[in-house]
Amino acid sequence: MQWRVLVPIKHGAPAKTRLRAAIREDVQHADLVRAIQLDTLDAVLALRTHPLVGGLFVVSGQPAAALPVEIEILPDAGGGLNPALAAAAAELARRFPADGVVALVGDLPALRAADLLAVLYMAPVDGRGFVRDSEGSGTTLLAAGPGVLLDPMFGPDSAQRHLASGAAELPAAASLRCDVDSVADLRRCLELGAGVLTSQLVADLV
Repeated sequence: MQWRVLVPIKHGAPAKTRLRAAIREDVQHADLVRAIQLDTLDAVLALRTHPLVGGLFVVSGQPAAALPVEIEILPDAGGGLNPALAAAAAELARRFPADGVVALVGDLPALRAADLLAVLYMAPVDGRGFVRDSEGSGTTLLAAGPGVLLDPMFGPDSAQRHLASGAAELPAAASLRCDVDSVADLRRCLELGAGVLTSQLVADLV
């Protein structure tokens, strides 16, 4: 089996509003959000030829031309993040019934491909598994094996809710746990070694 990696991408004014409120006025908020997203996607794309990875899919209303050609765009079904992920995961399960689905947040600018691959090797093929974020209450990755509903519960206290729903907590390196909602998060990612786009844009920001 392979893992189909699913990343939700929110763009425009609603994305990362807490981060926008904290950055300098002369830094374009949209450019920073875009850099974080693209660095996350680039780390996943580095695994596109690995036999364990069956492709990268993005849930977004963003035009396909705005993303690398190796990425397939799945339409956002609406209703918020979790319904959109659930609908996209169901579509992937229909198309690729022998494969598992991994939902990965799109704000991991320090993500290393090797760290993601290590978790994919550990993810249960007969159930669900999740990675807790560095703050401790959130979730950065949720995996469901073939024939298993993803049942995403992203949002406040998602780690506890995923755990209570029966998903197994998976150990992961810091690069897979460092999501960005604030300048403090961004500083932590830069210390880990953020991707090229994010690093160039915020080198003198934090």
